[in-house]
Amino acid sequence: MIIIVPLAGEVKFYPLNDTFRVSFGAPALFFLLLLLKKVPPVLPGFLTASALVLFRVPLDFFFMNETNVIYSFQQHCPTFFFYFTYACLFQFINIKRFRKSSLTIGLIGYVVELLSDSAELLAQYLILNTTITLSDLNEMNLAAFAHSFIVISFFNMLKLYEADSREKQIREKNEHMLLLISNLHEEAIYLKKTLKNAETVTVESYALYRDLLVDNKEASLRALRIAGEIHEIKKDNQRIFAGLSKLISKESFRDYIDVMELIQLIVRINEKYVFLLKKNIKITYSLEGIHPDYHVYTVLSLLNNLVANAVEAIVDSGKIHLIFNESDGMTEFHVFNSGPTISEKYAHAIFQPGFTSRYDVLGNPSTGIGLSYVEEAVTNLGGKIFFENEANGVTFSIKIPTNQLTQKG
Repeated sequence: MIIIVPLAGEVKFYPLNDTFRVSFGAPALFFLLLLLKKVPPVLPGFLTASALVLFRVPLDFFFMNETNVIYSFQQHCPTFFFYFTYACLFQFINIKRFRKSSLTIGLIGYVVELLSDSAELLAQYLILNTTITLSDLNEMNLAAFAHSFIVISFFNMLKLYEADSREKQIREKNEHMLLLISNLHEEAIYLKKTLKNAETVTVESYALYRDLLVDNKEASLRALRIAGEIHEIKKDNQRIFAGLSKLISKESFRDYIDVMELIQLIVRINEKYVFLLKKNIKITYSLEGIHPDYHVYTVLSLLNNLVANAVEAIVDSGKIHLIFNESDGMTEFHVFNSGPTISEKYAHAIFQPGFTSRYDVLGNPSTGIGLSYVEEAVTNLGGKIFFENEANGVTFSIKIPTNQLTQKG
């Protein structure tokens, strides 16, 4: 404020007399005072008003050839009273409590500037013995009106910017939560599978205990202890699964979203992943058929795996294209990437847990559970997943009954 207001004050004209100036300093002060949050306006107003006078006196000396510093100071001293009065009135009225009403702020600013102009004119009369006419007051009135609504325009632009920033922050937060919950859906499926395996191992261990009970009592007791420990692991997993299921099964209107919004969400998430990997990949999409609102976590957990795999498969640059198609009660998702094709010798193993053909720069393999999860989830939903090598890349396709992606529960 101390720097901007004096500079803005040099964009000026003189509608009344040779000493009363109308400049952009007043709207700049008004706008900057609206931005203050923790500092009382009086202190910045005093410092800014002082800076104006100290700024203009040297300007007269260097550019106006005014060698009489005292005369120059007297000429600009009334300006101090304008800006300081402006800040004091701003604080007294507490204009920021009307932030939700731009029109009210503009009208108050108009009145505040008129009162501040009056303080400056009074100071000019006392210090410089100047006079003012009724026509001069009319011009002052028009200048104050114009200043106030110039500030309203900038203030509304600022509010729009803030609203856009808040909307962007909320969208990013929602995307993060959607991605987090979709990952929880994945973990829930694996945890459910682990529970089934634990139940099977418990039954087998107990059967082994019964078989060994007659011939080898010591070994039978060890088998019983193993069965008991596995049973405890199963119980712990059940408690975790119950809490996880409760968390992800609370349906809300945001659990089902429009297909276009869903696609844009997937694209934005993976564009960030592309940026993180420092690759040059263009992600496009197309829609075919009429789509209902889909269960966001189910679709997101499936497609985000496929698209992320596609991003990783492309070495440096390429393209990824998503196709959503709905026809005759079946929904199809196709994810094409221009990366290398998949060797036929891997075709039977690509959906197996732990299988991977990707290694990092240190030679460490990836986990190899992404595609196996997708295959497991798609199968549970009554669908199927497959891939097809293209002339210039690979397409992974998922076909699922539409009602599995739209029905609640």
